Amino acid sequence: MRTYLVVIDDNDASRVALRFAARRATKTGGAVEILALVAPQEFVQWGAVQAAMEEEARLRAEAMIAEAASTLIEETGIMPSITVRQGDPITIVRELLTEQPHVAALVLGAHASGNPGKLVSHFAGADSGQLPCPLMIVPGSLSEEALDRLS
Repeated sequence: MRTYLVVIDDNDASRVALRFAARRATKTGGAVEILALVAPQEFVQWGAVQAAMEEEARLRAEAMIAEAASTLIEETGIMPSITVRQGDPITIVRELLTEQPHVAALVLGAHASGNPGKLVSHFAGADSGQLPCPLMIVPGSLSEEALDRLS
């Protein structure tokens, strides 16, 4: 089955990318996998404080992904696969693409203005020729109507 891997975070560009991927999956009979990344926390001298910070970050990511999945199900009827991982975003995406050869496309949202984002910059630049699947970059400035028309 054609699976679109979408990396989401708390910015609007990733929501636009998710909507695009969901629309493509609906039209092609595919699936959507949502990847939420939990940034590694900076070292804190007291282990309990560090553990609490990491747990809080993970809970925020899980809440964000639950909201995104709920919206996806409501709008398209597609039940996404969900993955939450902690660590370096570039390394995690590479690992996930290696682990899951059925991924048909990596779908990333680019910020509407300024720097497009760390993942977009990396995978559209240095690693663009090394990806095992196509990279789809969805402009964060697209309206819902434009997304529906283009997908």
